[in-house]
Amino acid sequence: MALSQTSFFETIRSELFSGTLTLDQRTGMEIILARWRALVPHADRRWIAYGLATAHHETGRLMQPVRETFAGSSAQAICRLERAYRRGRLPQVSTPYWRVDAQGKSWFGRGYVQLTHRDNYATLAMATGLALLDDPDLALQTEAAATILVVGLVEGLFGGHRIAEFFRAGTADWAGARRTVNGTDRADLVAGYARHYDAALASAGF
Repeated sequence: MALSQTSFFETIRSELFSGTLTLDQRTGMEIILARWRALVPHADRRWIAYGLATAHHETGRLMQPVRETFAGSSAQAICRLERAYRRGRLPQVSTPYWRVDAQGKSWFGRGYVQLTHRDNYATLAMATGLALLDDPDLALQTEAAATILVVGLVEGLFGGHRIAEFFRAGTADWAGARRTVNGTDRADLVAGYARHYDAALASAGF
């Protein structure tokens, strides 16, 4: 990947970060870019742009792995989710996946993509080789979270759709690509981020 990171960051700083880019935001993106380069060296530029856009959206543009509800601790995340559930604010949830299981583990959302439910952690553990079932908090480590993001998008392990379904020769379905992660939820919003990332990557020489 031939890429001028200086140019890339200058472009997105103004377009997606209101003129200010923190060290953590920049570092997070550098790690995501490095994971794409290491795991999928011939990836379509648009795949990478959509991966960055996904992280941008799911982390509230922090570009660092986060806990669901942006909690500062596991206990706080569990408490916030339980409170929301009891107040009827999570009607889509049939099984409260955040409740601590017999092994003392909770499977609330973590990472660049909010990975939830034990079965999904198991799937990504098998695909990445990460010991997520032993320690789900591995998904909060930046390099592990970036690996989960890349592998999950490429292999279709989040929403059942591979990123290649939406970006190939002659095809660019920016809004449809949201199905790789979460159906059509905020599809146009994430598509807008992705287009900005794609333009920035292109202008930086990708």
